Amino acid sequence: MQLRALVYGDVDLNLIDGSAIWAQGVVQALARAGCSVTLVLKAPVRTGRLVDPLAGIPGVTVFRPHEQPGTVADPAQSMPPKEAVRVLTQLDEAEPYDLIVVRGKRLAGKLAESPLKGRLWTYLTDMPQSAAEMTGQARGELTRIARSSRFLLCQTEELRCFLESAVSATAGKCVLFPPVVALPDELRPRDHTPPAGRALRLVYTGKFAPRWNTYEMAALPRLLKARGVDAELHMIGDKIHEDPDDPRYGKRMRAALESGQGVVWHGGHPRAEAMRLTSGCDIGLSWRDPELDASLELSTKVLECGTLGVPVVLNRTPMHERLLGADYPLFAATETDVVDVLALAAAQPEVYALARERCQDAAADYSLDAAAGRLTRYLAQAFPTPSAAIMRSVAPEADGAEGRKRPLRVGVAGHDLKFFTALLDYLRSRPDLEVRVDHWAALKVHDPERSQELVDWADVIVCEWCGPNALWFAAHKRPGQRLVVRLHRFELYAAWPSQLNIEAVDQVICVSPHYTELTRKLTGWPEDKVVTVPNWVDVDQLDRPKFEGAQFHLGVIGIAPSRKRLDLALDVLETLRREDPRYTLFVKSKLPWDYWWIWDRPDERAHFEEVFRRIRRSPLLAGAVVFDSYGRDVAAWLRRIGWVLSTSDDESFHLAPAEGMASGAVPALLGWPGADTIYDRRWIHQGPATMAAAIAETVREDRWEQDRVAAHAEVRASYALDDVCRQWTDLLAGGQIPVPAV
Repeated sequence: MQLRALVYGDVDLNLIDGSAIWAQGVVQALARAGCSVTLVLKAPVRTGRLVDPLAGIPGVTVFRPHEQPGTVADPAQSMPPKEAVRVLTQLDEAEPYDLIVVRGKRLAGKLAESPLKGRLWTYLTDMPQSAAEMTGQARGELTRIARSSRFLLCQTEELRCFLESAVSATAGKCVLFPPVVALPDELRPRDHTPPAGRALRLVYTGKFAPRWNTYEMAALPRLLKARGVDAELHMIGDKIHEDPDDPRYGKRMRAALESGQGVVWHGGHPRAEAMRLTSGCDIGLSWRDPELDASLELSTKVLECGTLGVPVVLNRTPMHERLLGADYPLFAATETDVVDVLALAAAQPEVYALARERCQDAAADYSLDAAAGRLTRYLAQAFPTPSAAIMRSVAPEADGAEGRKRPLRVGVAGHDLKFFTALLDYLRSRPDLEVRVDHWAALKVHDPERSQELVDWADVIVCEWCGPNALWFAAHKRPGQRLVVRLHRFELYAAWPSQLNIEAVDQVICVSPHYTELTRKLTGWPEDKVVTVPNWVDVDQLDRPKFEGAQFHLGVIGIAPSRKRLDLALDVLETLRREDPRYTLFVKSKLPWDYWWIWDRPDERAHFEEVFRRIRRSPLLAGAVVFDSYGRDVAAWLRRIGWVLSTSDDESFHLAPAEGMASGAVPALLGWPGADTIYDRRWIHQGPATMAAAIAETVREDRWEQDRVAAHAEVRASYALDDVCRQWTDLLAGGQIPVPAV
């Protein structure tokens, strides 16, 4: 069945700017990804140059609330967020949508409390973009939005990582949706060369505003002429910003546009015509005030120019360096810089050719096909294909009518579901499953009436942890009801497994072959009841570009209790730094005193006191160990990490190396029992000295890139989230269960 998408942005489609182009791009990409799309307009249509091309796309409906009698309060004005919420809710009530794509923080904040919550795909740009701006109020609002959204669509990797680090509720929900650049069919990239015998044609498209340096741009033809370069500037757009701090700005800007002194003002045009005009020029301008260098957003115009084969002058920022390379020749900061690089590009064909090639290559990842491909993956994740084999038959009615089908009912019970969250989200997203959770207040504390309701309702019950919850449900389950228990290392050495009525349990799940065998051995349970379903790794979420120098950065996730052996990781670091001081150890973890049950133990406290004393006193360690706060922003943190260490005495699985592999880091493990049943032996070392030697040799011989590619392929093949979710779905659906009539 075709998915139905509702799209609304706090965007006026009468004006050409980045937000309007976003609305066009997301509608086009959703339609190409197979959705039926309804675009709701914020403002009454005064020009159809942006709206009309969308209305002509098959499967796209443009809803114009201002033309529907009584729909909006003022048919001549743009809808405020409160009114937009009412209109969107009414449309959904008439015929519900599967996903609602919205842009604008104020709007999303109001929708977070509406009946649309849970189906929101929220695109955030108008939000704090620095730690200093991220107030408690802003963090609270973004938390509400995140909890009500299926996905948070982020324009850039920089924005995604900042959001995850600043607002923990966003981690795991942020996905990339960069700007979309779609060339009209009649346009093709031109093989530009520097002009010979004519003026150098510069081009700017967009709004005219102080920090966009558009007034300063108007002086470039005059400044270039003084350098012996004949140039003209083509400016496209009609949105002139009114600056309250400079009331005369709008008048000055308009005068510059109309001056005729090397400036050709084309006014506003449909996007296709604006791109046609751009394609006839030589160099695009995206030079802005340095205040915008910290922006986490990427200019769509830079990408449009690149797609058209037009190189761009822009500010040097980390984001732009990652996009175009640190040696891109048209970076500029000041007016003098801009004139210099323009004169250079006009005089040296090889400089111009390099800039054009870089811009074209960068823009390739932002095509309409690339955007549709991203959305197709997100849609598949949010709306898994149902299976008739999973659905359950309901007994026929008394009059002999054919029995109906309903989703399989899955109950999940446990006190701590942090290791089950991703799987729970997946199970809830399946249309052939219905999921309810019995969240126990503590390991031994629950509401028996609520637990009994789950027993009365569910076809399958999953106990996360083999603790008191498993004992209770084993004693109270219905005949024919399936009971699945997931056992971790923590419970294996406790008393609960010996008290569990294994006859009432259909399956015990362990996360590694080693612990599966150990569980069978220690409990004596039947072999066929104890099976392995590995931990999952969200490879797509973790797979992000590495920062420069990551190959010298070691990472450890979780250092308590002492059996995690941070001291052995310090041995590795000391050995490496004897030869190369660039090596640094990053530790992401709660500290031992954050766990009272650890810090109250004299042996644990003594161990960690010695570890921290050693870090302070060792000349090789002092200043080389960085402690980062515990949090859900692991994917963002891993961007700086090139090696993830596992130096524990024992682990049931140890997810950290696998997460590191998914991020593009290389794992380095000591041989704790069972490590070789989870990870390839090439990553396992006999001791800290051999681990350090292997790391140093890999970096010295320039094999780190090769090894991290191999590690990434290994984790995707073995532990990718979608594969593990399918294993769980098959397990939960196993066996036909008699279902009473409802």
